[in-house]
Amino acid sequence: MSQIRITRFEPAYRDAIRRLNVEWLEKYFHVEEIDREVLSKPEEVILAPGGEIFYAWYGDEIVGTVSLMKLEESIFELTKMAVSEKFQGLGIGKLLMENCLDFAKKAGIKQIIIYSNRRLERAVDMYRKFGFLEMDLGPVIYQRADIKMRLDIS
Repeated sequence: MSQIRITRFEPAYRDAIRRLNVEWLEKYFHVEEIDREVLSKPEEVILAPGGEIFYAWYGDEIVGTVSLMKLEESIFELTKMAVSEKFQGLGIGKLLMENCLDFAKKAGIKQIIIYSNRRLERAVDMYRKFGFLEMDLGPVIYQRADIKMRLDIS
């Protein structure tokens, strides 16, 4: 894991969030219109309202990404998490999650929401290990979502 480092968004690497997420979405589900919107304009949709995008690097290659997207003043969605298939199992998702939670605490974020799918058992298990609790699904913007989880940050 010492070869893995986490950095924040830089315009030079903007395509990595799209590339990694499209790879993941096409494998497990399909790319929805909301995905196209977010992934084609990450600066506008995620960063400008106050969110953040993180990248996981293995050596000199971006192999993972995750974003915190502002929903309300102190409520953010953890979204667009993806790790390249050939780098899964190295703890990269865990490192990205730890980085997001550290950032959220420092930024004064009070709650993080995740929309996911129960088919993604390893991901849902990881969210639970970090303290995320299942909540009512309610209206969703992702067709693939069948579980909604939240973490209240103190």
